[in-house]
Amino acid sequence: MLHESPNRPGPELFDAVEAALISEAMVALSAHAPGDAALLSKQILQLQVLNQTLYDSPSLSAAQNLGGEQRSPQGLVAHLTRTDGLAGDLDLPIKAVLQRTYLLAKIQLLRAFVKSIGALSKVEPDHIALAEGIREELAQSIYTQMAEDLLLALLRKPSVEIPTKRRAARQLIQIWDNAMVEIDDFCPLLESAWHARNRVHPGLGCLLGTTEYFRLVAEDCSDDFLDFFARDGVSEAENQAFAEFLFGLTWEELETLRSEMKRQKIEVADEQWAAKVLGREIEHDCDDRLTIDPIALYRSYTRRQLAADYRILAGKAGPRRTAEAYLMIYLLNNESDLATIVG
Repeated sequence: MLHESPNRPGPELFDAVEAALISEAMVALSAHAPGDAALLSKQILQLQVLNQTLYDSPSLSAAQNLGGEQRSPQGLVAHLTRTDGLAGDLDLPIKAVLQRTYLLAKIQLLRAFVKSIGALSKVEPDHIALAEGIREELAQSIYTQMAEDLLLALLRKPSVEIPTKRRAARQLIQIWDNAMVEIDDFCPLLESAWHARNRVHPGLGCLLGTTEYFRLVAEDCSDDFLDFFARDGVSEAENQAFAEFLFGLTWEELETLRSEMKRQKIEVADEQWAAKVLGREIEHDCDDRLTIDPIALYRSYTRRQLAADYRILAGKAGPRRTAEAYLMIYLLNNESDLATIVG
């Protein structure tokens, strides 16, 4: 659902759920932590200024004249399909940069609310549900950021076909043109997958992924997402990328662990052993109490995306796309399966 308010001047800052939670949080903090309430009020005002600037910027769907040349939505789509990603945000229109900045600022605001209300809930247990609710809204904003990063990643992939890139570009333009767009507006299938994955604590074990798969099922991960990777004719690269998704590790890390298990004649891997072999701490997307950490999920996605890009540049073995990218390409190529925001 898109959140438009034609009878109100200016842009909305939050959707109905976010607004209710933030209002309740401000009441609680004003009573118990006025210093936090004052700081958060300033952050909200800063976000309002940024949102107004974004709202006042010309639509990317409208033609503009600059330097004697006309800029059109079709021209922007063509430009985006030619990007190689090396220029980063310098290759994007100003409204896209503003939207990305706004979304990051909103994420930081929600993180601040999570921290403040989380601290309050430790001494005022009545606010635990409020803290969890705000954390869920933070997660949704982070999933939106992940989806936007995913679409941008598709634009720079040389193996992605031009018609698919055009659809990805049009989707991005619609996101950049409306700050209220969230992932449930344009790709609820990925939201379901990330929502479920954010609640699964991989156990490693034999590194087959069976336990993790059924944990996704238990967390109500979309059947369509799971079926995509279980369909007849699924490629080896898709299987490799799905294993990365299940464990939150890169294909190279999984291969290293499998090799070491074979060399050391270990049948079941635990987290402590894996961390020692990989030389880094194994991050958790949720703790034992199932309190989610969407930022850990974002880091996991980014690590897998960077690894995929590296394999392309270096000509290395392994999946050239993340699991989410394989699915998104399918959705873009079958637009009837996407939400109606895609045009």
